[in-house]
Formats: sequence, C-alpha cells, structure tokens
Amino acid sequence: MSLTEEKEENKVAINRKLGRTTDIRKAMLKSGLTDLILHEKIETTEARAKELKAMADSIISLAIKEKDNFETVDVKVVKAKLDSKGNKETELVKSKNGKEYLRVVKEEKVEKRQKDMPTRLNARRKMMRMLNKVKDENGNNIDLPAKLFNEIAPKYEGRVGGYTRIIKVGQRRGDAAEVVILQLV
Repeated sequence: MSLTEEKEENKVAINRKLGRTTDIRKAMLKSGLTDLILHEKIETTEARAKELKAMADSIISLAIKEKDNFETVDVKVVKAKLDSKGNKETELVKSKNGKEYLRVVKEEKVEKRQKDMPTRLNARRKMMRMLNKVKDENGNNIDLPAKLFNEIAPKYEGRVGGYTRIIKVGQRRGDAAEVVILQLV
C-alpha cells in the first residue's frame, strides 16, 4: 500500500470552514448553538445549519444520557431573615468594647437540592464549554445546561438521534445564499 493510499484510508471527516478563521468560526457556531437551545429555532444559512445540527444533536444526546444522574441531598442554608416588606431584619447588639451596632438576624433552613453525580457534572461542563452565558431581560443568568437536562432531554427521551430539523426557506436577497430554519423537532 502506498503512502497516498494510506492517507486516503485514514482520512477523517473535517468540519466546514465556512469562510472564517478558526476562532471566528468557533465563536459563530457557539453563539448559534446557544441561540438554538435558548429559542429552539433559528434562521441561518444551510452550511452553518448543517454544522450546528451535528453540534446540537451531540449536546442533546449528552443531556438525554445524563438527565436522571443526580441525587437529592439536604443542604443547611443560612439566610438573612426578611420582614413583611422584604427588608432584612436587624437587631441592636453591643460589642466587646461597649459600642452598639446593628446586626442582621440570620435564620437557618434545610433545603433539598440536586447534587450532580460525576458523569453528569462532566456533561454539564462540556455543555458550558459549547454554549455562551446568557442573561434574561432582568440581568439574571439563564442556566442553559439545566434547560437541556430538565426541559429538552425529557422531550426526546425515547428518540435515538434526529433532534433537529432543517427547513429550506429560499435564497437570501443580498448574496443569494440558501437560507434555512434550524429547529428542534
């Protein structure tokens, strides 16, 4: 077997370049995947959609595999006690040197929380590497891995692959690129 035949045999499928440098391409795909998971539907070009489809299918299959891999634990939480208006309650306390000051009243509660098992934690970290951080209108962080585990994975539990669909829309007006809608099935 010659060297060229050996190279042809060992050839691995490579990603589409999409006319971008590596860092720009990765950032573009990361933001596209984030939008797809967040809105469950995006409009993009056909080449980008094909790349995003593979990424989305892999991240959703990871979420399906690890969705029930957690345990519920009791956690002791110390919080400031709130009054009826939602303000912190304070009490007047004397210090060692005789000065008086206001101290916030604390209350201790036991809450049940989910604790990820090691493989689910690893899956969550992989998802966080593939997705951007997103904030809602109020400036609060949206937990996209939690959305994948709790909302999207249960929908596709019995399904093996094919979690996304590409619908052709037509050509874009400026450059005649093929525009498609990529959506979760």
